[in-house]
Amino acid sequence: MLAWLIGLPLLAAAAAGVGAQLRRRPRATLRVVKFVNLLLLVGAGVLVALAASASPSAAATTGVSGVSSYGGQALIGAAIAVAGSSIGAAIGVAYTGSAALAAMSERPEMFGRAMVIVGLAEGIAIYGLVIAILLIGKA
Repeated sequence: MLAWLIGLPLLAAAAAGVGAQLRRRPRATLRVVKFVNLLLLVGAGVLVALAASASPSAAATTGVSGVSSYGGQALIGAAIAVAGSSIGAAIGVAYTGSAALAAMSERPEMFGRAMVIVGLAEGIAIYGLVIAILLIGKA
């Protein structure tokens, strides 16, 4: 809870600063944002690698008590499943939604069919959520 109380105002301040810089110098600011995102991605990869390498020793200590040590890895897998499926659903809804609006502007009776197609694209995110729930249940 304390991390949220400290981190959330810092995150809001950083977002406001980036927004102000984007209005002044958009190209240079985007380069800096890309670089910071790349650093965060590499840092997260290093943390995941360290967590994965630390799990065999943890498995040896928890093997006696019978508690599984794959909880952290299952949570990372669940996060990847939700993130990937949400991004895929967003891309699918963007393309099908714009096509559905174009079709409905010419023929308004296509509303029902168009919404079914957009709903099918949104279903991808639900599949990722189901996989995440299954992974968290196994942890």
